[in-house]
Amino acid sequence: MPEHPRRIAVAFSGGADSAMLAVHAAAVAPALGMDVALFHVHHGLQADADAWAQQARALGAMLSLPLFEARVQVEQAAGKGIEAAARDARYAALARLAHEHGIGHVLLAHHRNDQAETVLLRLLRGTGLAGMAAMAQRSQRDGVAYLRPWLDQERAAILLAADAVQAASGWRPVQDPTNADPRYTRAALRELLAPALDARWPGWRGIVARHARHMAEAAEILDEVAREDFLKLDPSPDGASFSLQAWRGLSPARQAQVLRHWLEMNGARMPTDARMADLLRQLRGLHSLGHDRQLRVEQAGHVIRCHRGRVWVESRA
Repeated sequence: MPEHPRRIAVAFSGGADSAMLAVHAAAVAPALGMDVALFHVHHGLQADADAWAQQARALGAMLSLPLFEARVQVEQAAGKGIEAAARDARYAALARLAHEHGIGHVLLAHHRNDQAETVLLRLLRGTGLAGMAAMAQRSQRDGVAYLRPWLDQERAAILLAADAVQAASGWRPVQDPTNADPRYTRAALRELLAPALDARWPGWRGIVARHARHMAEAAEILDEVAREDFLKLDPSPDGASFSLQAWRGLSPARQAQVLRHWLEMNGARMPTDARMADLLRQLRGLHSLGHDRQLRVEQAGHVIRCHRGRVWVESRA
């Protein structure tokens, strides 16, 4: 961390990964002048959720760390699976706890195995370059900085530490049955695909995690290029519009990249590949001054239009 906050929190489910992150944070943070708290999110999705919360409190007491709990109701939105819904509810609860207790930095226990699984899942879902970068060591969400110090750590080492803690103290991490249930997407990859990869390419997780780092570097370079390109498009002071004629002077690949940058900058959701291709086709087909027809494309709560040679994006009323 470039800064040294007075207080940090560990997102603590009660499982081995987050438990060992809590143990290590409790050992390391005091020397850095930091106090540590534990944040536990009670999803209520499992019959043992109350027992997991009790286990979490027990480790907090053993480490002399305060534990703050949030209960959430996971509701499946249209087009969103239970895994994604639970993840969104968990982040919302963590942000709420962080704001309530004046903590701006939360540690997450994602490790190399998680990172490799994320890269494969995103590859299979057809994500773009930024998505292939998978999880960042540091990210910002809802005003909270999330830190993942263990992205290069193999889970086997974490489990060894958990065994040592159990042998020394008797405290045992909880086991979430969904982690091994192939009805869930990530568990299916873990239980069905990963063993085959382990047998054929024992070091595949490290290779895939390295690939994610390379993708993150490439995505950062593309972002820099897109920002520089956008500044050359005579943007409006608020960034909501740009010159169509200047945009058409870019190469096709940079036209697409700067459009993505512009949409993200204005809070619009990324269009699918098909919708992006259609938007590019329409923009390229316009008269350079935009007088021959009125472009109007709706994109998930935003409207993209062209008027007097300028391309605009605005929230749909």
